[in-house]
Amino acid sequence: MVKKLQEAAAIYKKDSETIDWLVHQDVKDPKKFAIVERFVQESSQEEHLSNPYWATFNPAVEPWLAKPIEILRFNEL
Repeated sequence: MVKKLQEAAAIYKKDSETIDWLVHQDVKDPKKFAIVERFVQESSQEEHLSNPYWATFNPAVEPWLAKPIEILRFNEL
């Protein structure tokens, strides 16, 4: 799991409108992760989701989920 998330970060960070794609692991529960995606603008996610890697990443990650992914959106100050 960790290796797949690290691989995804290395790939997604190369998208032209991605500022950063960070994976964080919970210090108390090593099975819990948070991903912080930083994009140039909201529409930058279109490029991110059209990355060919998504077709392999999403199916690989879904079986690990105990519950659906919670997506929160924030504006960086």
